[in-house]
Amino acid sequence: MAMAAADIERLIKERFPDALVSIDDLAGDGDHYAATVVSEAFRGKSRVEQHKMVYDALGGRRSAEMQTLALRTQVPG
Repeated sequence: MAMAAADIERLIKERFPDALVSIDDLAGDGDHYAATVVSEAFRGKSRVEQHKMVYDALGGRRSAEMQTLALRTQVPG
């Protein structure tokens, strides 16, 4: 079952209210996304830690409802 880009953004913003989130549906099929997430919560964290934080915000939905999520995270600045 595909996941809407708006749902991905909502889940991320629930966990990171300050985040600037950009979601692109790469294939137009609701299964292949690229996301950029900018949040102060990432400051001082490694890239791996930042990505884990986002994946945790999505819960099990990342593997169950979308096949691919190309993720880019960064600190505002």
